[in-house]
Amino acid sequence: MITDRQGNALPGATAESADFYTESVESFNLYRGDPFAPLERAIQAAPQFAMAHIFKAYLYATATEPAASLEAQKIVVHAKTLPLDARAESHIAVLTALMAGNWTRAAVALDYHNAHYPHDLIGIQCGHLMDFYRACARDLRDRLARVLPQWSAEIPGYSLLLGMYAFGLEECADYERAEEYGQTATELEPFDCWAHHAVSHVMEMQGRAEDGIDWMASREAYWAGEDNFFRVHNWWHKALYHLDLGQTEQALSIYDGPIRGLHSSMALDLVDASALLWRLNLLGCDVSDRWQELARAWEQHADGRHYPFNDWHGVMAFLGAGRDDEVERIANTIRAASSNDTDVARWAWQTGLPLLEGFTAFWHGDYHRAAEKLHGARFIANSFGGSHAQRDITDWTLTEAALRAGMKDLAEALASERLALKPDSAVNRLFLQRAVRSGGDH
Repeated sequence: MITDRQGNALPGATAESADFYTESVESFNLYRGDPFAPLERAIQAAPQFAMAHIFKAYLYATATEPAASLEAQKIVVHAKTLPLDARAESHIAVLTALMAGNWTRAAVALDYHNAHYPHDLIGIQCGHLMDFYRACARDLRDRLARVLPQWSAEIPGYSLLLGMYAFGLEECADYERAEEYGQTATELEPFDCWAHHAVSHVMEMQGRAEDGIDWMASREAYWAGEDNFFRVHNWWHKALYHLDLGQTEQALSIYDGPIRGLHSSMALDLVDASALLWRLNLLGCDVSDRWQELARAWEQHADGRHYPFNDWHGVMAFLGAGRDDEVERIANTIRAASSNDTDVARWAWQTGLPLLEGFTAFWHGDYHRAAEKLHGARFIANSFGGSHAQRDITDWTLTEAALRAGMKDLAEALASERLALKPDSAVNRLFLQRAVRSGGDH
């Protein structure tokens, strides 16, 4: 019987198609290269190869993009007509829940799946991504903790689990172990950009900006290649280090170069672009017409229906570009779906909408309303999407709103809170200086 590299059966595969499939999976594992091309060849070589179709559906389903989601739905419909073993049927159930907008139901289904198939690397990695997209820090860590005892260094892909575990540990504030696991993973597989990015998160959360810049520079050859799916996100991390050091020109140069120089249309890259441009704008940088280009790129993604974390970042770009009609369209779409009981609708209504309203109020100078909205939203913002580092933009904007509103007590309290976590941050020190001066003027 033909199996994958971890020993899982691959019904319907031929030796040739299994080789193409392995190439595709390894590309996905490292977020490097094009996983679709060899996967298409695997399907062409063995049209009844169910796991190839299922894996293709996962690639689209975890992209958090409307068009990709539709493609995933089509693939799942077709996959259900193929001969399926128990593992494939389990994956189909996960994908069906995911396609219906029930990310938590899908992730929990993968909890059971991973327990029954602990060597199913696709199931583990896709579950890890779902935990990330739904901001479930505990499962980011514990999904890996549950299966790692079933693995050893002799099983191909072991280092990848260490990198995923590192990120889960970091999101649970276990920074020392996160850095240890992340560095071990990169030593075993230097091109594991997820493990590299886990260590980057540790240094960001600990305020070790200079260490972070050194870490990025020392390993740039491994994470910054044109075929690296995560290169823009890792450049974003380097830009954040520069911001923490007060080096806005360097951060803006990264925006113009590696982040938007190639005009990527992937939602993941657009999120990083919006988040960096918004921060630069808060710091008083002249970002000129950059918002216009970014807003055009967001048109195909921010729809108020599919993934509210993306919508929120799309709104940042639309606000910057003066496209208030797009902001209102997204907000109204979310309001109209408030009775929908899917995860996506709840995230949008309960978390996304307050963030949209708070950021909109801030952009239009209603700083008291922005502070009111964002002060409440920051405690629920980790109920959907992204990492602690990404969601920090909420607290950053809230602190700036309090300063501009002349809310001295709140601004000083928020600045002190930020400094307690990152005492060496130039941005946080400036927040406190402005709050103490009480003027809050930008």
